Amino acid sequence: MRRVGLTAAATSAVTVGHASAGTDGHDPATDPEAVDDSAGAGAETEFDYPWQFIGRRSATMSTNGMVATSHPIAAQVGTQILQDGGNAADAAVGTAVALNLVEPHMTSIAGDMFALTHFDGEYEALNGSGRAPEAADIDTYCERTDATEDGEPVVPTEGGLPVTVPGALDGFHELSERYGTLAFETLLEPTIEYARDGVPVTEYVASQWEAAAPRVEEFESFSETFLIDGEVPSPEQLFTNPDFADSLERIASEGIETVYGGEFGAEIVEAVQDHGGVLELSDLENHESTWDDPISAEYRGMEVLEHPPNTQGVAALQALNVLEEFDLAADPTDPERLHRQIEAMKIAFADTEKFVTDPEAYDIPLETMLSPEYGRQRAGEIGPNVGTYEPRADRHSDTVYLTVVDGDGNAVSLINSGFWPFASGIVVGGFPLQNRGSSFSLDPNDPNALEPGKRPFHTLVPAMLAEDGEFRASFGVMGGDTQPQGHVQVVTNLVDSGLNPQAAIDAPRFRFIEDHEVTLETSRLPEATVDDLRERGHDVITEAEYFEPDANHYGGAQLIYRTDDGVLIGGSEPRRDGQAIGF
Repeated sequence: MRRVGLTAAATSAVTVGHASAGTDGHDPATDPEAVDDSAGAGAETEFDYPWQFIGRRSATMSTNGMVATSHPIAAQVGTQILQDGGNAADAAVGTAVALNLVEPHMTSIAGDMFALTHFDGEYEALNGSGRAPEAADIDTYCERTDATEDGEPVVPTEGGLPVTVPGALDGFHELSERYGTLAFETLLEPTIEYARDGVPVTEYVASQWEAAAPRVEEFESFSETFLIDGEVPSPEQLFTNPDFADSLERIASEGIETVYGGEFGAEIVEAVQDHGGVLELSDLENHESTWDDPISAEYRGMEVLEHPPNTQGVAALQALNVLEEFDLAADPTDPERLHRQIEAMKIAFADTEKFVTDPEAYDIPLETMLSPEYGRQRAGEIGPNVGTYEPRADRHSDTVYLTVVDGDGNAVSLINSGFWPFASGIVVGGFPLQNRGSSFSLDPNDPNALEPGKRPFHTLVPAMLAEDGEFRASFGVMGGDTQPQGHVQVVTNLVDSGLNPQAAIDAPRFRFIEDHEVTLETSRLPEATVDDLRERGHDVITEAEYFEPDANHYGGAQLIYRTDDGVLIGGSEPRRDGQAIGF
């Protein structure tokens, strides 16, 4: 397989250095009047990276295939796989692995993954999430943890205790084996080459990297892998990860069994136990991904498909069932529309918080939660002002999402994460071990209470759209508890506003946090809209007050829509580095 080459823009970025301010007192990076007389004589220009995205995008269109994700190099890897004869499953796996290199703070092959698939007219849900170790129990964790919240013990976010079985690698392999046409090891090749040769760190990734590193820099394995001479990489700087390349080559030659019960798995277990965890090699050996049916709800004639629990896809569907009872204004900035969307999400989050966990361990009333009648009943609770329900939706936002649709209409909607930025802080073989176990509760009465072999509650949710059974779109919005909220906003932007996929992603977004707190992209909303929402009782947090690069943001959406004529229309999040690439 050919390796995808850097674009001309990316290649030039690699050679850009840090120049000093001019000797005349003008800084050429910030003073438009300053002229560098040495330009053209080999001198390098210093670019400023204010990390403010001001751009306009049109929707991408093609017919033979398309990839949309949060990093251009990863999108190119997937597109090249399609051009080399792979299908949507092949391209999705290759793209996902590449994202592990170019956005290492956001994801890991030792994290978890979920996917919705559409092949030959059939929809399936792949659950590639790991389970708690068999030795995990509440008493043991309470004895070992020093972390508390409101005075009660909680699973920590760093070290060995929060490490659950890594499910992502097995999930990628399962997707490849079930639907792919190329050998799994072939899909690892582009990332192996990039990991050795290096990739330029983008300004968005650099800002998140810098914000995330202090939490885990005490771990030597993290610092050795993800710091360069003791510092986080800066924009333009090349990042190499030869250990990750070696790991992928090892997996390619020995098979994933080396992780799930073999020598590589033993190294992972040793690292976890050295940091106070209870993971055993048998936990890895016994792991398996599972296939389920998607859950769905109809919204104004469009079927919205989500992943079933242990994820929170049900929250998006429940909110849409509530909103089905209202005539929403076409304008996404209309205050009454926003009020109803926010309140619908609060209702859905309250139920999600109460019921959603591993369905193997708890009886979730999905049929009731997804029924139109229940949606109609809950819609009656939404009045002109904020309601009394005060759920919490402030979980972390460090995830990658990708979607691929090939020329035959096969599609994959895939999401992958290590949970918190750089996960547990423990790095083995160039990749961090996830800390998803920190989402377990140590309260035995909580539905999401820690139990041996149990899957934790997950924020990760891929989605699709269908119309009269025909595939229509594959989409997702990464970002912790932003995800179901983002799904609702993208769907209503498409259906109620008639916006094209790119415009539906571009529209100003809200993010409910907890109680009556909600943050909005206030820089892009009419002042009258913000005032109206505050008068209704919403505690509006402005964009400037809320935004932080490593956690507090408004999500990252990707969407590919397929018309009846087979034309693919793609949109990619303008709030980060991504692209939708078709051919």
